[in-house]
Amino acid sequence: MSNVDLLGRRNFIKGMGAAAGVVMVSPAMAVSEKADGVKWDKEVEVLIIGSGFAGLAAAIEATRKGAKDVHIFEKMSYFGGNSAINGGLFAAPGTPMQKKEGVQDSVDRMVGDQLKSGRGIADEALLRHVASHAVEALQMTIDAGAEFHPYLQQLGGHSVARTYQTTVSCGAGITQPLYKECQRIGVKTHNRSKFEGFLVGKKGEVVGVKMRQNYHFGEDQPGEVLNIRAKRGVIMATGGFAQNVDLRMAQDPTLTSEVGCTNAPGATGEGMYEMFRLGAIPVHLAHIQSGPWASPDEGGFGYVSNYSIYNFPHSMAINRLTGKRFMNEIADRKTRADAELACRDEKGNALPPILITSYKDSKKHPNTKKVIKYNVGWKFDTLEELAKHFDVPLKPLKAQIEEYNSYVKSGDDKQFGKNMTKAKDKYIQAPFTVVRLWPKVHYCQGGVQVNTKAEVKDSFTGQSIAGLYAAGEVCGGIHGVSRLGSCSIPECMVMGMTAARSLMQA
Repeated sequence: MSNVDLLGRRNFIKGMGAAAGVVMVSPAMAVSEKADGVKWDKEVEVLIIGSGFAGLAAAIEATRKGAKDVHIFEKMSYFGGNSAINGGLFAAPGTPMQKKEGVQDSVDRMVGDQLKSGRGIADEALLRHVASHAVEALQMTIDAGAEFHPYLQQLGGHSVARTYQTTVSCGAGITQPLYKECQRIGVKTHNRSKFEGFLVGKKGEVVGVKMRQNYHFGEDQPGEVLNIRAKRGVIMATGGFAQNVDLRMAQDPTLTSEVGCTNAPGATGEGMYEMFRLGAIPVHLAHIQSGPWASPDEGGFGYVSNYSIYNFPHSMAINRLTGKRFMNEIADRKTRADAELACRDEKGNALPPILITSYKDSKKHPNTKKVIKYNVGWKFDTLEELAKHFDVPLKPLKAQIEEYNSYVKSGDDKQFGKNMTKAKDKYIQAPFTVVRLWPKVHYCQGGVQVNTKAEVKDSFTGQSIAGLYAAGEVCGGIHGVSRLGSCSIPECMVMGMTAARSLMQA
């Protein structure tokens, strides 16, 4: 299969929306202005930009801490941002389900796993802060009405099972309950409202923002720009920049428009740009993570991603050229993405590897029916059929399955050192379900530097920028080189809650 055929399943990528083409060009932004003599069109107590996990958590926490006039502004027509389409996976140490299942875990253990994945440049203080409050954030989602599967998952790079997943297997299972909670407690929400820049006081403090009303993403329909004063401060929860192809390529030239992306179209980074212009410190922008669980056979996050995440612990990833395993199926994301990208044919063209699972084990996840129904996954009654379909050499594949099954029996993976706890008694045997794997741009580790109070550091003074807080993927440096799966929701929510607490105490 050629690169053009693989990465050029462009109809799916274009299906992210006609607006996808717009993000090829970095948006022109207005420079932040001094607020002297500004005519204020509106005044609010707490101003939050972005309606994903971080923004929603911040709004709820600010209200709990006594705020009476909290406003969330969202540039898209819908609420939830990129959070609504993420995998709905939430990692936390010391949860009720861990205690029920007898899983021994701790803040130290979760932080240790993340530091290892971060390869020496993750921010331990921030990781520890998030892990210490993760159960509290999880409880906020449950109190709001979020529902989770009654079992834990062990994702790549995690030394124990500590991950909850929403019953709908996506982030909307959290954003929708949080949004409804915001409505219930009186938070005011505004969509089609595009952030255009900060308004700053005489000492450089953030006193308000410029917000364009009636904004239609990807269309030239400029609405009125309002000057909005924020009495207590501004919380930036604007997300990452994975859909901004120019900015992606400035950091990594290989991340062209031909490389798929799991993010919503609005993940373009304008809020981050404006904080840089204000003096915020950029951290780790070049560390852009690709999801090793994605499929080249569908657009966006799709159905295969959650299917793969669930099944990796008891599945085999096979190089179609050799018929052999080529990686630890639950290593951290970067390790696996790099290993998948190395799967090539004799001419060096991309040859997406396959993930083989026993149907009796895979069918326990609701997405199994969907991947087969929509022809992004396949079911085979015999190994011969499977090998023929994917042009995999049969003899080494048979030998590999026998070898792998011996590891299932012994609990010791002598090939790649995979933790076989979740593979216990789950042998690879017919009938099989199979999906193809190929990484997609998923998460930006880079952004503005914040501290454990969610304050944004000023590169000019070394102090925090007064009146400005940030939370979620717009922040950088927390995870280092590679973020572990299911650690973004706790980070977004804990830091959103932290930003609200800091703002209310200021």
